[in-house]
Amino acid sequence: MIDHGGGYVTLYGHNYTVNVSYGQKVAQGQQIAIMGTTGNSTGAHCHFEVRVSGSTVNPANYIKV
Repeated sequence: MIDHGGGYVTLYGHNYTVNVSYGQKVAQGQQIAIMGTTGNSTGAHCHFEVRVSGSTVNPANYIKV
């Protein structure tokens, strides 16, 4: 998880490897993980969530693609 401050947190799951440590500051564009197929999944992918004040919300409302 990355804490962006102001109650905003993003989660990146099912990773093959995690390239950062707890409490480490990260920069925009920095590779934080390599996606994998851990847990109950059928192929490599990134499970992505946005949480606001502890509640999971629709990422499309917060992320430009």
